[in-house]
Amino acid sequence: MTNITLIKGDGIGPEISEAVLKIIEASGVKINWDIQTAGADVIEKEGVPLPKRVVESVKKNKIALKSPVTTPIGKGFRSVNVQLRKELDLYANLRPCYNLPNIKTRYNNVDIVVVRENTEDLYAGIERHVDEDTAESIKIITRKASERIAKFAFDYALKNNRKQVHVVTKANICKLSDGLFLESARKISQNYNLPLKEILVDNCCMQLVQNPNQFDVLLLPNLYGDIVSDLCAGLVGGLGVAQGANIGENYAVFEPVHGSAPDIAGQDKANPTAMLMSAIEMLRYINENDAANRIKNALFDTLSAGIKTADIGGDKKCSEFTEEIIKKL
Repeated sequence: MTNITLIKGDGIGPEISEAVLKIIEASGVKINWDIQTAGADVIEKEGVPLPKRVVESVKKNKIALKSPVTTPIGKGFRSVNVQLRKELDLYANLRPCYNLPNIKTRYNNVDIVVVRENTEDLYAGIERHVDEDTAESIKIITRKASERIAKFAFDYALKNNRKQVHVVTKANICKLSDGLFLESARKISQNYNLPLKEILVDNCCMQLVQNPNQFDVLLLPNLYGDIVSDLCAGLVGGLGVAQGANIGENYAVFEPVHGSAPDIAGQDKANPTAMLMSAIEMLRYINENDAANRIKNALFDTLSAGIKTADIGGDKKCSEFTEEIIKKL
């Protein structure tokens, strides 16, 4: 039996967590869940959105499945996601984006993997007020972080039979910082028999909405990766079907990439697909491949039958959608 931390966030986090746990249990996989809570709902009791007990649980179990946590905009506490990535050195953000059955999109046969550096860039959080009318953020790019994320991208591409890697930067303007990221990708690519292509981030965004099928693996610094990964999610149906994983040398946290949707919390309207897709990748990570395949097939059969939640064009409640997947297992 595998020990895994389950981090229940806030908003719709608890209800989609319960839905996914029911599906995994129905698949027959034996997991000992260490259930933890984080986010806005725990601040009143513990004073912080990410208590030490949560981080210690992940360090103990090495693997976590996490639901969404609200991040205040322009004020309040720092993102719990960013804190976890920094605390656990989860340097690689992995975002596979591909078409799901019976989800209406503008494009077919999209199959893109976004690999995003996860620990530095503007997300290092180094900012200050120069004066009352001026604020400053510092962009950090290091050779060490750039080379290890490039190696992660090429290793992933080889392992999963991908054909090419695009490195995405704005090195024509940020000549030193993005230039270093690009230089590191070029250096690492020499160790692999895979082509490295280079593209500027603005051109990449244009090309993605014109012809996404030309792309395979995208390698990006933190900020561009955050933006482009959501763009790619939009190509395949939106954040409600977008999976994610944050992986480091010692720990891995799997999570959906959508928000906590507090406006529909507790109404049985949430779509658990993104969290379920993240859980499927988690099962592959722990070598429960048979269960992962069966759950994915049950999800795809459910979608193919037109059984969907409202956000993706259906009329089913979260609980009804979950029960249909379990039936098909």
